[in-house]
Amino acid sequence: MSSLLIGAITAITAALVLYTIGVFGERRSGTLSKHNVVLFWCGFVCDTTGTSIMTVIARSGSATGSSLHAISGALAIVLMLVHAVWATVVIVRNDERGRANFHRFSIVVWLFWLIPYVIGILLGTPAIGASDIVATCVAIVVVACVAGLLWLGDHRRAASGEER
Repeated sequence: MSSLLIGAITAITAALVLYTIGVFGERRSGTLSKHNVVLFWCGFVCDTTGTSIMTVIARSGSATGSSLHAISGALAIVLMLVHAVWATVVIVRNDERGRANFHRFSIVVWLFWLIPYVIGILLGTPAIGASDIVATCVAIVVVACVAGLLWLGDHRRAASGEER
């Protein structure tokens, strides 16, 4: 495995960790904080860095490209940027209502971001040997299952009257 590939995988996995901590920290507390915004921006920077390195690798001809992965990845980066900018605006304006409701958008962006992440794992693992369309379909199913589990947890908490 090349050092470029290791760097890309490390950066994108760091993005997963940072973004997940930011999104679920906000979700758990029920409000957007400056700390969450910093994590969103750090996740965005790591993901953009990792994606840029992966693009260099793909253009060098040492890896096969996936149009569905590239498109979903680009959309995820745009969503992450919109998410981080909007979070920053909510914090700067000290919008209490926005802070309390921001988590709904955060979880949607996080779930969408998982799709290209899972596609990348499936396409990048030679032993799996998944095609572009199979990897995309599996990623969508996996993310739909994660979304369902999150919804179920929220539904159960709401039914029992628990707070976040």
